[in-house]
Amino acid sequence: MGNRMARKPNGQKGFLARLLRNQSGNVLAMTAAFLIPLLGLVGGGVDMSRIYLAKTRLQQACDAGALAGRKAMADGSWTPGTATSTTEGRALNMFSANFKDGSFGSGTVTKNFSESGGVVSGTASVTMPMMVIKVLGITSKSISVSCTAKMEIPNTDVMFVIDNTGSMNCQVAHSGYSCPGGDNYGVEDSVAKMKGLRSAIKCFYEALAKIDTTENCGSTPSGTVTAQIRFGFMPYSVNVNVGKLLPNSFLADSWTYQSREPIYTTVYAWTAGAESAISWGSWPSNPSSLTNASTYSGWGDISTSGSTTVTVNGVTYTKRPTGYNSTTCLQLNTMTPDTLLTYSYTTNLQTAGATGSSTPTYPADTVQTLNYSQDDDRQAIGYRYRWSTSGSGSCRLQSSNNYPYTITRTGSSTKPLTWTSYNNLSGWTYKEMSHNISGLKAGGSSWNASVALPLTSANGASVTLSGSTTPTYLQVVANTNVAWTGCIEERQTFQNTNSSTITTTDWNPIPATAYDTDFVTVPTSSNSATLWGPILRTATWLRYDNSGNKTLAQTTNASQTSQLSSVDCPTEAKKLQVWSTASSLETYLASLVADGSTYHDIGMVWGARFISPSGIFASENAATPSGQPIQRHIVFMTDGDTNTSTTNHSAYGVTWWNRRQTSYAPSSSNTNSIVDTRLSALCSAIKNQNITLWVVSYGGSVNATTETRLQNCASTPNAPSAANTHFFSATDTATLIAKFKQIASEIADLRLIS
Repeated sequence: MGNRMARKPNGQKGFLARLLRNQSGNVLAMTAAFLIPLLGLVGGGVDMSRIYLAKTRLQQACDAGALAGRKAMADGSWTPGTATSTTEGRALNMFSANFKDGSFGSGTVTKNFSESGGVVSGTASVTMPMMVIKVLGITSKSISVSCTAKMEIPNTDVMFVIDNTGSMNCQVAHSGYSCPGGDNYGVEDSVAKMKGLRSAIKCFYEALAKIDTTENCGSTPSGTVTAQIRFGFMPYSVNVNVGKLLPNSFLADSWTYQSREPIYTTVYAWTAGAESAISWGSWPSNPSSLTNASTYSGWGDISTSGSTTVTVNGVTYTKRPTGYNSTTCLQLNTMTPDTLLTYSYTTNLQTAGATGSSTPTYPADTVQTLNYSQDDDRQAIGYRYRWSTSGSGSCRLQSSNNYPYTITRTGSSTKPLTWTSYNNLSGWTYKEMSHNISGLKAGGSSWNASVALPLTSANGASVTLSGSTTPTYLQVVANTNVAWTGCIEERQTFQNTNSSTITTTDWNPIPATAYDTDFVTVPTSSNSATLWGPILRTATWLRYDNSGNKTLAQTTNASQTSQLSSVDCPTEAKKLQVWSTASSLETYLASLVADGSTYHDIGMVWGARFISPSGIFASENAATPSGQPIQRHIVFMTDGDTNTSTTNHSAYGVTWWNRRQTSYAPSSSNTNSIVDTRLSALCSAIKNQNITLWVVSYGGSVNATTETRLQNCASTPNAPSAANTHFFSATDTATLIAKFKQIASEIADLRLIS
């Protein structure tokens, strides 16, 4: 069989031999031979390019869907379904927008998205029909991709600058100084905006820190955060309470206040030396009443037992003289009136006593005269003759009972005087003056609760002053402990000199001398303009004229002054820190007490100072402890328009008197304009420092001008749209919570993981 096949007919063998020997036409044959392999190579390249492009686009669509689904989920839960209202539907729609059925000549796409532990996962596959290499028998190719998206939060600092004014105690859509339902301004309403703010912050915390709080935020936080997340708080009203969070070196050692200084008067006091002997005058004569028998009482006959005579004052008288009748008997009485014969007395000398002294007067008197008196308490007995008609009648000697009387003599002595001069506190001059407040500093960043200042009086030495004989206490200046709660006065500012208008050009750019709006410059003792000072309420007095109008003139009349009654000093701010437990955060939020007027600028500048990577807390804020970068955000929330008063003790002293921001007598309108223009300037400066500003208007009570200002204050997102803005308006608590959760979601970055 094999031999038969090997043998060829002669004709056939000749043709093949000639073909072998003849080379003409070989190229065409060879080309034809290589055409099929070449077609496979070229067609394969075309189809593989299509597969690559399709797979790349399919992966992008999967990634976009996963991101959209996770973003729609935010800090909430995954909702299945194809409707656009579900998170799964959002993922599928985003996928379809990026890869439609039939793209690149593909078939129907199979896609799926699901969620677990806060991570959204997706898969997609599609069959690609081959266009060229199908001639080689390869008709289609299946491609598939997978994708995963999770909310991965970068190292983030968030500083809440929150309106802590009195209207935050009222309900939403209400402003003013009384709340609906009878609640008073300053007393938290049962549905107060302050309570809504606390709830919104707790939900923000849940969304970003992934730690559950006691607040019902609509879902339970899922996932864990490995990045450093820090929150800080800057409650503001008229002032901010930040002083005790600063190092001692950042505050001046002395500060100027509308206060008072003592007035001293020179007084003279005397002391007396040794007393001289008393020089007595004569005793006075017995009173004439002793010669009057009618002044005596208890007359009776002298008994004749024993002696028949009586000796009185050395004279002997017969008790029963004879030879007298009723007429001649009476004639024996020699004293008149009432025919008194005589009298006798006994003495009882009393101790001499001082009856007074002269009142020395400086410089006239060199001695003091002391006056004395002495009494002689005497007992007198009267004697007289009387005719008795008893029997044949007889002349009889009678005596009376004891008759008391007193005679007095006077005397005097002297004491030499020594005069001493003293400075006596006699009043106060009310004016602007400087006080040494370094006593507040306890070293490092520790502070004392009060400082002793010479603002009160006390009793000094007990002395006897010229013109007086009664000892009295000298009045001296004494220290009183002036409490400090932590609010501060600002450092050097820019002073507006035009009383008619305040424009944004005053603060755009921010004046170089306005350290008060500078949140980068660190205070130094060598430049006092960069230092702050404490607000001390009880060191401050305000001055008025006789008509009760405010005046700059100093006065010594205390009735024309009024000690500052109160200072709106909110809860102490909190520096940026990691709040590892919800309880500590909730305790702090519960301590916020709304009160006072609205000064937006002071809250904003201190919020910036507390978050700035290059300012007073640069060592804490520049990077994480491991040196990693930090994203920075300020969430600024207010419920009202700027509202100032010229008698408020603000960060610039008592506005009308201190006039640090104006060279003229300011009005509330002026001060409002200053606050508004400074706020706008601060917003621009903060955004230029790569700090993202989120602004929330809460309660629906701000006017249109304020609303525009707040909108302009907010940062502009990289891809602005109605759904991606950094300004929010919330007219009720539910909306506020939703907006805060949205901000937290925007702050968190969406990251793809494989």
